[in-house]
Amino acid sequence: MAVWFTSILAIVITLFTQVLGSGVFELELHHFQNSQGLLANGQSCGMGGCRTFFTVCLKNFQTEVSRGDCVFGSVTTPVLGTDSFSIQQDARLRLPLKYTWPGAFSLIIEAWFSPEADPPEGSTRPDSLISSFSIQRQLSTGHDWSEEAQSGARAALRFSYRLICQENYYGDTCSKICAPRDDHFGHYTCRPDGERACVAGWKGDYCDEPICLEGCNEKNGNCTLPGECNCRKGWQGLFCDVCKPHPLCKHGTCEDKWQCTCTEGWGGMYCDQDLNYCTHHKPCANGATCLNTGHGSYTCACLPGFTGVNCESAVRECDRRPCHNGGRCLDSDSGYQCACPKGFEGPRCEHKMLTCAEMPCFHGGTCRETDNGHNYLCECPAGYTGLNCEKRTDRCTVLQCANGGHCVSHGGVRLCSCRSGFSGPRCEVNVDECASGPCANGSTCIDRINDYSCTCPPGTTGRRCDRPADPCAARPCLNGGTCTVGAQGRPACACPAPYDGPQCQSAHLDPAPRDGMSLAAVSLGVGAVAALLLLCMVAVAVRRVRRQRSQQRDSEKMNNVSKADFQKENLISASELKNTNKMIDSVDCPSNKSNHKPLNHYQLDYKTRSGYKDEPSVLDKEENCEKPMEKTKQFSKTYSERPECQISTICSSRDSMYQSVFVIEEEKNECIIATEV
Repeated sequence: MAVWFTSILAIVITLFTQVLGSGVFELELHHFQNSQGLLANGQSCGMGGCRTFFTVCLKNFQTEVSRGDCVFGSVTTPVLGTDSFSIQQDARLRLPLKYTWPGAFSLIIEAWFSPEADPPEGSTRPDSLISSFSIQRQLSTGHDWSEEAQSGARAALRFSYRLICQENYYGDTCSKICAPRDDHFGHYTCRPDGERACVAGWKGDYCDEPICLEGCNEKNGNCTLPGECNCRKGWQGLFCDVCKPHPLCKHGTCEDKWQCTCTEGWGGMYCDQDLNYCTHHKPCANGATCLNTGHGSYTCACLPGFTGVNCESAVRECDRRPCHNGGRCLDSDSGYQCACPKGFEGPRCEHKMLTCAEMPCFHGGTCRETDNGHNYLCECPAGYTGLNCEKRTDRCTVLQCANGGHCVSHGGVRLCSCRSGFSGPRCEVNVDECASGPCANGSTCIDRINDYSCTCPPGTTGRRCDRPADPCAARPCLNGGTCTVGAQGRPACACPAPYDGPQCQSAHLDPAPRDGMSLAAVSLGVGAVAALLLLCMVAVAVRRVRRQRSQQRDSEKMNNVSKADFQKENLISASELKNTNKMIDSVDCPSNKSNHKPLNHYQLDYKTRSGYKDEPSVLDKEENCEKPMEKTKQFSKTYSERPECQISTICSSRDSMYQSVFVIEEEKNECIIATEV
């Protein structure tokens, strides 16, 4: 409210001063010179001389000064002297301004003749004028005087002037007010430019806001005098930065005002409930365990033989007659025991014992009584186990897989999942990776668990020995000799002079150099090598053309075989035939195989002599990769000997690009697999 009132007051004062003004125009007349003692019209003032007084007119700025309304004020002096005279300093003239000082002015000073010592009324008749002086100037406020010297036709005048602001007014126009004060409405002094300068300890536009103690929390504290820090409700401390807990808080702290954060072991809205009553009071007796339940309460877990809120009373368990079905109760240190009659069991004799009369065995199990009829034993049929033959045995326990394979049950069928490199119903067959003849150029193939290796003959290299070896790679030629490949793939060295030998290892001295003969020999050798290379290229081209023609004839022969002949030869009807053509070259036969291969694409179910049925046969995917015709026939023959499954193999040229697998299912869950190679 005080700030609002102060602002309104300042605005009113400002507007008021702009209308009325607050400056003072001061004028000092120093010396007047009228040597002849004449009036402006040339007449003489008389025997007593020209007794002189002055009139001053301050008005707005005019380019050509003219007499008229004195806007800013006017003043008339008493008689100051006769003819020529100097004026004392105490004759200073002051013209208070009624309006805001515009910065520019016009000044008219006139000297008049007074017949008497005091100028009478109406003494400024035109015929009494001695002289008139006028100026137009720009003038700023300040305490410095501006001096002027004016000369007329008959007289001269020296004077000075200035414009100063009245007390508490500042600025070029004396319209800015600043009154020092030290009260409820402000605490400040005034600078030379009229701006307020706050007294130490105060701040704000009107210096009415105290500066609180340094470090005082502005959010939680305030002050009415400089250097204070008065805390708001809910806060305390020198700087009002410490919260106050709720007045009803008993065992708690706070992080904000009026909080009540309970310390450990206390709870409730005001932290007045003992949550750790057991530790503080230990109410349970006779070795009982005390448990805090919160809100200042607890419970006691009594040992056997004691009861009560604090387990203070001893009890006899048998008094409650806990034994059922005629059981006899016996007290003990740990509580009680029930001696059950025949045919009942349990801690309280609450369970009736089963005998063979109740037929407790499931799934056709045979019941046999034990312990003189107090107990029984179930003899379970094959495939079931458990106390009452209620559990089905794991079917995989009777299927033993070899070579690291493991048994899986899929849709009620037991299967052996084989490791890479093995196949067969029980993973007992080691797949021969050499059967497909992967090694070329007469190299020897060595079968491994899940891979093969080729022992290459001289002159070949690579994983399959299918690339010719470079005999010159070992650099057999010494002393700068040039290595070339001979007709049989052996290296030959062309030795520079004076070296010779198979590897240019010997040096000889030729007394008579024969450069012409050496050059001829080198030329002859180069020509022979070029001819040999040309013959080799022709031979390779002829062989490749013959192979392509042979493959075309085999393909045409294979395509001419009719489907009817195939069905007749293998005794398979057209409706039962399922043909799946696979391109051999696109079959992926990875070398790095996982420990177990995926389930096979087909299963062979047959009965074994051991008595269980539906035993699967698992064939690896890798058996169809580059497998020779003889191995395929032998494998098919092995399975065709079983009465439930037959495998028929149709053989064609090994160069055929496709193979067909025919899977035939018969009504007796038997399968016939025909493979077209």
